[in-house]
Amino acid sequence: RCVVLRFLKFPPNQNKTSEEILRHLQNIVDFGKHVMKQFFGENYVHHGEIIQLPLDFIRQLCLKVQPERPESRCDKDMDTLSGYAMCLPNLTRLQTYRFVEHRPILCIEIKPKCGFIPFSSHVSQEIKHKVCRYCMHQHLKVANGKWKRPSKYCPLDLFSGNKQRMHFALKSLLQEAQNNLKIFKNGELIYGCKDDQDCVSDWNELARHLKPFFFPSNGLVSGPHCTRTIIKELIHVITMTLLSSTDACRAGDMKTVPISQGRSYCEASAFNKELVRNGKHKLESSGLPRGCLLYKTLQAQMLDMLDIEGLYPLYSRVEQYLEEFPEERSTLQIDGPYNEAFYEKLLDLSTEDDGTVAFALTKVQQYRIAMTAKDCSIMIALSPCLQDECSEQRPVVLTSKSRFTFSVSVLDLDLKPYESIPHQYKLDGKIVNYYLKNVQAKDDPVMSSLFKENEDCTLVLHKV
Repeated sequence: RCVVLRFLKFPPNQNKTSEEILRHLQNIVDFGKHVMKQFFGENYVHHGEIIQLPLDFIRQLCLKVQPERPESRCDKDMDTLSGYAMCLPNLTRLQTYRFVEHRPILCIEIKPKCGFIPFSSHVSQEIKHKVCRYCMHQHLKVANGKWKRPSKYCPLDLFSGNKQRMHFALKSLLQEAQNNLKIFKNGELIYGCKDDQDCVSDWNELARHLKPFFFPSNGLVSGPHCTRTIIKELIHVITMTLLSSTDACRAGDMKTVPISQGRSYCEASAFNKELVRNGKHKLESSGLPRGCLLYKTLQAQMLDMLDIEGLYPLYSRVEQYLEEFPEERSTLQIDGPYNEAFYEKLLDLSTEDDGTVAFALTKVQQYRIAMTAKDCSIMIALSPCLQDECSEQRPVVLTSKSRFTFSVSVLDLDLKPYESIPHQYKLDGKIVNYYLKNVQAKDDPVMSSLFKENEDCTLVLHKV
C-alpha cells in the first residue's frame, strides 16, 4: 500500500506503559495536524494515523530491521511491547497522483538546517551575527570525529532564493552529503550516508542511476562531461521544485517575522569567500517566493527571535515556576495536548518581556517550534511524465530533455523536547567558543591578505 510504519524507540532501561506510548504517538499526530500544518500548509505535512498491530508481527519485524540499523542508533530499542505504531505515506513516492505509481520515481531528501543568522540583541558574541550556526558547527563536528571534512554547504545560500547561490549550496551538499542529503530511486537509497562516516561521493555512479531520468533517449556520450551535465540538471530540478508553490495555504496568511532583520549571507560561506577573493563584496539575495516550502520553513525557524542566549533565562523562569507549582505543568500544555489553543498562543510575536511566566512560556514554545523547523527534512519526489499527460492540474518541472511531475513534502516534524533546552544552551556555547579559538584566529590573517591582494592600485604619472 506504499505506506511506512513508524515505531517509537527508547533507551533500554526506560519502560513505558502502553498508555504512555499511545499518548506520545497521539501527541506527534496532533502536533503535525494542528500546529505544523498551519505553518507549512495542507499539502506539505502528512501527520499519519495511529494503528495497532499484532505483537508477534512487531517482534519479527524488529529482528529483521535490527541488523540494518546504523551502530550509532542502536543505543535505543524499538518499542515491541505496546503494539502501537504510526502509519504514514511513503514520501519517497509521489504523494499527489496514484496512477503514475508504475513509473520510476526519484526522491531527494534534504535537511536544510537553519537558514538565518541570529538578529537578537541578546547575542553576546559578535561572531554569531556574522557566521551561521551550521558553518560554525561543522568545525566542531570534524574535530570530534563525526565527519572527516567540513562541508562547503551553507544553509543561507540555499535559503537566499538566488539561483546561483542555491546551485552552489546544492552542489556542495552533493559533494559532502553528511546526513543532509539522500537520494532514493524507487524507494531504495542510492546516494548519501548510511551512518556517521566518511561519505565517498561517487558522482559517476550517481549519474549512471540518473541518466535514464534526465536523458531518456540516451543521446549523450558517457564520461566526465556526461556526469557533470546530469548533476547540473539534477541541481536545476531541485532548485525549481524548492522555489515552486504547490499549496493554496500561503505563509502570508499568518503574521510573519520580517526576514530583513538578519543579514542575508554568512561570512564563512565558501560562496561568499569566493566573492571576496574576486574582489566583490556584495552578495545578492533574491528572496524566496512567499508560497514555497523554503519560505515557510524559514518563517517557522525565525520564531526563534531571542536566540538561545535570550531564551535560556526565560526557560529558567518557567522551570522556577514549575518547581513551585508542579501541578501547573499540564495547564501550561508543556507536554500537550497540541491543539488549536496551543497553536493560537504561538502567534504572539511580541518581544517585550513583561516579566510574566505566560510571556516566558510563549517564547519557550516558539523556540521549540523553531528548533523543529531547523531540523526538518524536505522530500522531493520526481516522476517522468509525457508531454500529453502533463495537464494544468499537476505541477511540472522541465529539463533540457525531459519533464517531471513532482510532489514536495516535509518530514521529521516531531516537537523538540522542552527538556533539551539546557543542552542547546551548552552546545551553543561550545560551538561558538571552538570556532573563535580554532577557526577565526587562523582565518583572520588570511582574510586580511585577501583584501590586500584585491585593493585597487592606481599609478599616477606626473609630467616632470
